[in-house]
Amino acid sequence: MGFVRPDGSVGARNYLLILSATIYANSVVERTANSLYGAIPLTHHLGRCQTKSDLKMTFDILCRMAENPNVGGVVIVDHFREELCNVDEMAHEISKTGKLIETVNIRNVGGAINAVADATRKGMYILRKLSPMTREKVDISKFLFGLNCGTSDTTSGLSSNVALGYCSDRIIREGGRSILAEFPELMGAEPWLASKAVNQEVAQKIWDQIKGYEDRILATGEDIRGSQPTGDNIAGGISTIEEKSLGGAKKSGTAPIQDVIYYGEKPGPVPGVYMMYTPGHGSESITGIAAAGAQVLVFSTGGGHTISHPIMPTIKISGNATSYELMQDTVDLDLSDILRGKISVEQAGDMIYREVVEVLSGKLTKTEILKETTGFAIHRVGLSI
Repeated sequence: MGFVRPDGSVGARNYLLILSATIYANSVVERTANSLYGAIPLTHHLGRCQTKSDLKMTFDILCRMAENPNVGGVVIVDHFREELCNVDEMAHEISKTGKLIETVNIRNVGGAINAVADATRKGMYILRKLSPMTREKVDISKFLFGLNCGTSDTTSGLSSNVALGYCSDRIIREGGRSILAEFPELMGAEPWLASKAVNQEVAQKIWDQIKGYEDRILATGEDIRGSQPTGDNIAGGISTIEEKSLGGAKKSGTAPIQDVIYYGEKPGPVPGVYMMYTPGHGSESITGIAAAGAQVLVFSTGGGHTISHPIMPTIKISGNATSYELMQDTVDLDLSDILRGKISVEQAGDMIYREVVEVLSGKLTKTEILKETTGFAIHRVGLSI
């Protein structure tokens, strides 16, 4: 059950997004969103003094946040006139979706107080138009499914990740698509992933892009093996990056890998798994997935996690009984019965699938209820200037 948009996409939510074009609009955005029921603020520290390629990345990701089907309307706020990250260019790009858009320039309206008043009034009238919208029954193939993991431990690759892969396979069998991200956490799993590629060209892209990410890191003078596995992975019993990667790759199930796409890029229409070039940093990774248009994400965690994306409901699952007990305020599904031998991986995968369908249809995740929005961060491709 979802909200059908003018461009034919389907939202699991019907948010009004208050979007900051640059860092200097953040306070106005936050004050505005705090005054409006159902409004989501999206703030960041970028939008100016970036290299051209990095600024284009910021522009693309911000626009794609507004383009995500979970957003019904957007108020964009900027402070003066930056290149690309200004209300005119962003509104032009987002308007291609047919969504409701309003803009506010802090300088043009006479300062921060006037800007909050203007943005609040404009947001209020968008919400009046969004509020009568109702959900319609749609096919599961209309939804894009995000896969991610964090604070992985020895239970992850043996239980929750495998069950998540089974769920992904089921969604793909029904015509859906999944995104597998986190390239630094797939190093060592290339042979298995490449074996699932639809053709040799995609298989080679898997090898090349994962190596390319490692080369980027090595070019800084650092070795990824100094920070991967992470401290919490090591505390959870993971010993090498290969061990972590082989467990993490299991989230993609057995379905074919259709393509390798860039950070925030929208995947093609063919059902299957699409690998996205993202960092292992959780917030940057799931932001790339949301920018691609995913309406829901399942985040597998061994040690427990609080992460949640502001506009993409984030379902958290764990196969570790202790972690679920300690972190059940923010972890939605306890899958520890897999390792207890009480349920099969397939049964756990069906549990995840049912939860996904319910969340897509309006059920709130625990982190949504708690307004936990730690999962937004834009990946950088260059230095500040």
